[in-house]
Amino acid sequence: MKSAADLLAQLLGHFLPGPLPVRVRAWDGTLTGPADAPLVILRSPDALRRLVWQPGELGLAEAYITGDLDVEGDLASALSRAGRSVRDRRPARPKPAGMAAATALAVRLGAVGPPPKRPDGRARLTGAPHSVARDRAGISHHYDLSNDFYALLLDETMAYSCAYWTRPDDPTHTLADAQRDKLDLICRKLGLSAGERLLDVGCGWGSLTLHAAREHKARVTAVTLSRAQHRHVTERAALEGVSDLVDVRLRHWRDVDGGGYDAVAAVEMGEHVGDTEYPAFATKLHDALRPEGRLLIQQMSRGAHAPGGGAFIETYIAPDMHMRPVGRTVDLLETAGLEARSVESLREHYTTTIDAWRSTLEQRWSDIEALVGTTTARAWRLYLAGASLAFAERRMGVDQILAVRATRDGASGMRATPAAWYSRAVPA
Repeated sequence: MKSAADLLAQLLGHFLPGPLPVRVRAWDGTLTGPADAPLVILRSPDALRRLVWQPGELGLAEAYITGDLDVEGDLASALSRAGRSVRDRRPARPKPAGMAAATALAVRLGAVGPPPKRPDGRARLTGAPHSVARDRAGISHHYDLSNDFYALLLDETMAYSCAYWTRPDDPTHTLADAQRDKLDLICRKLGLSAGERLLDVGCGWGSLTLHAAREHKARVTAVTLSRAQHRHVTERAALEGVSDLVDVRLRHWRDVDGGGYDAVAAVEMGEHVGDTEYPAFATKLHDALRPEGRLLIQQMSRGAHAPGGGAFIETYIAPDMHMRPVGRTVDLLETAGLEARSVESLREHYTTTIDAWRSTLEQRWSDIEALVGTTTARAWRLYLAGASLAFAERRMGVDQILAVRATRDGASGMRATPAAWYSRAVPA
């Protein structure tokens, strides 16, 4: 009688020609696949059953986060190697005779039967895409997981965005240092000085808001849809003695009122706006600025044929996300009346940032697992591993886009060169 591993090798052979891209240990302890390939552990036939009922990325992801499927060693390395192997060989759907044989093998392996119970943690959004209520629910699903969770995962700045690694080869240069370098780079690009008004749209846990107020003495209006974030930023502003400079507002970007701001920032918030709504978002940012006011957007980008976060991320991590090529975003900003002045790619910086989060996740695994549960912890392990690869392999990017609202006569008020952006001097 053939082992489960032998049957699996036969089954996978109908879809992927050549040697298996991974080594597989089946639930009966038997092994198949190249000895030097990443080891994938199938703990139950439910791992296969999930793929039968939900083929593709989401079925694999749910098999992993439930523990029906596991990977030995570094998850990102295993995903990268297996992914390259599969892409190089282009899996194909078997012909009818092959499909019949594959189906018979699936039955023998116990993969055919009722659908397994779906794991907890799926986003449950209703209503029109990017309505205020749906956006609030989507933001809450991702960011209100708990402030305690993000405090465990992130560094002391609570910056949940790509850092700026000015000393990548210096082991004493920490994630917190790189985040502070990023925050100050944004402030220098915006030319912030004491008393100037900054609008921070999608302020997160207030890293930029607090830095701009504390280090540059700017007067900051911070906007978020997350109640947990609103509470955190308000409390932090009081603790740091900058409450007189910080006004935190719980509202949707569409409801931002007033104008005349010297500067506006949106740090990795534009991904949540939506494709059809982005022109209105760009117009809102333009209208919030005074003439010669500056805009800094830090935003993720993706190829034209893969604009979203993917089925797993959309379902379990950050629903309703939309990304586009960076040039398309620049075009939308300029159509709204802004003048693009600089685009700087931070793609490699994001791989380093995410890998720092991954390291923290593993170091604090028991605390995180106790706080949010095993399923959510495993979902975040998978999410961060996949995200690290996406930036490393150039399937995703992240960019800082600096723009200005020029005067009617074309004056920008910008400095002739960007030399001051990269000075480490911080205004008093």
